[in-house]
Amino acid sequence: MKRSAVLLMLAVAGLAIPAGAPARGSGGASPDPIAAAVADKTRSEADRALDEGRKPAQILAFAAFKPGQVIADWGGGYYSAMLADVVGPKGRVYAVVNGSRWKADEWEPALKAHPALRVLAVPPLAQALAPASLDAIFANFEYHDLYWESEKYDYPHREVPRVLANWFAALKPGGSVIIIDHAGPAGDPRVVAGQLHRIDPARVRADMAQAGFVFDGESGVLARSDDPHTLPIFDASVRGKTDRFVLKFRRPL
Repeated sequence: MKRSAVLLMLAVAGLAIPAGAPARGSGGASPDPIAAAVADKTRSEADRALDEGRKPAQILAFAAFKPGQVIADWGGGYYSAMLADVVGPKGRVYAVVNGSRWKADEWEPALKAHPALRVLAVPPLAQALAPASLDAIFANFEYHDLYWESEKYDYPHREVPRVLANWFAALKPGGSVIIIDHAGPAGDPRVVAGQLHRIDPARVRADMAQAGFVFDGESGVLARSDDPHTLPIFDASVRGKTDRFVLKFRRPL
């Protein structure tokens, strides 16, 4: 299936914003594409300031994406350009973002500098990916938002099993899902997400297993023992220093 097939279900309700004329190579020819992606001088100072706490090189090494792959960056943002560099000019990265919150001027520099990157600006309830169109799905701090509801920020109620069924169908056999999020306590995930913007990793694993995914490993690179899991992630005492889990799942062959 062609890479553009990922647009089939999204295009009817959303907007696919193509990359502009490339201002640089996308890193695919580098002997170490991860190092090149992190060191890329076109990255914003705001993103670079987050590197120490987010450890992108270690995360991308754990994800083990390859040149030429097609990836949906669910939520888009910090990782989108780096993912585009890792997959290189023969790959594609689709940043799936909330259409009502997408700002063209914020994405223009990355789109011009990274020819493998596309933005799919789509309302949350229309975020559905085409069958067998992807090699991987990457969700950085986005899984808890599947349970979050906010009229103010245009996050309607979503049926998580339906979203995950679409993820499963969108992946090719053997495709992977990487989920990074703020660790939260057990309990009703809609309450936890609504109050704390966190999610219990056990809930994520149970959801993914129910959807048919197979657990394929975890990384403790973002784990912290000094986070009580009971404070909102925007609380000054834990902001930028939360305990975070990194999980990998696969669609069975």
